[in-house]
Amino acid sequence: MPAYDVLIIGAGLAGQRAAIAAAKTGATIAILSKVHPVRSHSVAAAGGINAAISPVDDWRSHAYDTIKGSDFLGDQDAIEIMCREAPAEVMWLEHAGVTFHRNQKGEMDLRAFGGASMKRTAYVADITGQALLHVLYEQLMKYHEVIDRYEEWFVTSLITNEGACVGAVAREIRSGKIETFTAKSVILASGGAGQCFQPTTNALICTGDGIAQAYQIGAPLMDMEMVQYHPTTLAENGFLITEGARGEGAHLLNSEGERFMEKYAPNKMELASRDVVSRAEQTEILEGRGVGPDKQGIYLDITVVPRKRTLEALREIVNIGKDFAGVDITREPIIIQPGMHYMMGGVKTDFNGATEVPGLYAAGEVACVSVHGGNRLGANSLLDTLIFGRRSGEHAAERALAMQMPAASDEQLIHDREMIAEILARLKSGRRISEIKQELGTTMNRYAAVYRDEAGLQSAHEVVRRLKEEAKTVYVDDKGAVFNQDLLGAIELDYMLDCAETIVVAALERKESRGAQFRTDYPERNDAQWLKHIDVSRNGGDVPKISYSEVTITDWQPEARTY
Repeated sequence: MPAYDVLIIGAGLAGQRAAIAAAKTGATIAILSKVHPVRSHSVAAAGGINAAISPVDDWRSHAYDTIKGSDFLGDQDAIEIMCREAPAEVMWLEHAGVTFHRNQKGEMDLRAFGGASMKRTAYVADITGQALLHVLYEQLMKYHEVIDRYEEWFVTSLITNEGACVGAVAREIRSGKIETFTAKSVILASGGAGQCFQPTTNALICTGDGIAQAYQIGAPLMDMEMVQYHPTTLAENGFLITEGARGEGAHLLNSEGERFMEKYAPNKMELASRDVVSRAEQTEILEGRGVGPDKQGIYLDITVVPRKRTLEALREIVNIGKDFAGVDITREPIIIQPGMHYMMGGVKTDFNGATEVPGLYAAGEVACVSVHGGNRLGANSLLDTLIFGRRSGEHAAERALAMQMPAASDEQLIHDREMIAEILARLKSGRRISEIKQELGTTMNRYAAVYRDEAGLQSAHEVVRRLKEEAKTVYVDDKGAVFNQDLLGAIELDYMLDCAETIVVAALERKESRGAQFRTDYPERNDAQWLKHIDVSRNGGDVPKISYSEVTITDWQPEARTY
């Protein structure tokens, strides 16, 4: 039975940053990842990373923009930590080898992003996540003596002993071998749950594994109703078109050729916060001013950006436009629409990554610190993964080095082995995994998207509850042990359904409009009743249990949020 001081589940930016930080303490570490680390979803981050590194900028300005962007639901103590530590983290990345874009003076260049009061986003063209991920993986190699990498291992359960998390059960995808991993501290860094929605900008691996695993052992989830719809996703398939395009000066146009953001955010225009821009686009579409064959899109006009600059700073979306829409974005507009992009909610943690389950930590999109509150600013996600990945790694290692190795039995392993055998033994009487997943995704996109109301959310909840029952009898065609993605899909489906139910239940509970949660039946923000976090806990097989926690306010009192 492998045993480590710190077990990290997920090998994207949060997981790798946690591993590097933990390794510096002298702890022994294992990283479990269901894909090769450089194929983690962090690789898809395009636009950049925020930090107040300009001589005319200040971390407090960054903090205020983040708090305002969160619609005052973000916890200000955590936001202060993130923004104060951001410049040093970006400098650490640069010294580690990240080739951030430079201006003509040789200084680190910064681009404008939505909701920011000035240019604050450091970037590597529009492949920033890829650049960061590869550099961190290189840095990880330095610590091969204390970090063991288990690449393409799928975690099926967390293990508890007397209320504390003491490890995990995982299955090697290549062979089907299943093992118990014992650990003094466990860090979840397994990303979000975007695949609950269809379409989504998220990778196929983003199935809410860590969120559901923590939920299943009693860790509360927080802010789950806050699901970000990105304003610019490709109309054909939901692919992300980076906010960097609008940061470079691209315009949004309706069917009348009108630059309509003048009506909704006259000061910030296309660079208002993401929730504001997405609602503006959806309003234009609903009022009949959409574009495209089904009038469900909006034009993103990048031709107003100098062609040389587009080819230099936005080269990946130039390729996406050509390959997937047949459009040369340097010569004609491309059709986009709001699309599911990011989970502001997740496993409730403090600003050191600790959850309410002793020994369990979380960082990155799987976690809710809460630094994003009701709406995440573009380019704050990479920062979140790195700052709180590092802090989680440090604190998990410190905890581990001060204690003895806990006992972890094979009871959960035996349970999971029997669960897998039961799935493989099912006859072709139930529905296919793909059918349930598609119905779940389209239901969530219909009822829990940019605009919501009670009737729609109730319908979504009814569908999710039905699908949870139907998922108990899904069958898999592949009965083998080697690279059985069909089997993993059945387990992931359960994770997604748990996540979807918590999203819908929390959205029903929040009877106001704040950030990404816009209730047409409660169209105003209501600080008197709803300036609080909604926490969701497992309630056996019944509807999740709701509770509340206070929003931490330090120096910035809630105010009207306009752009």
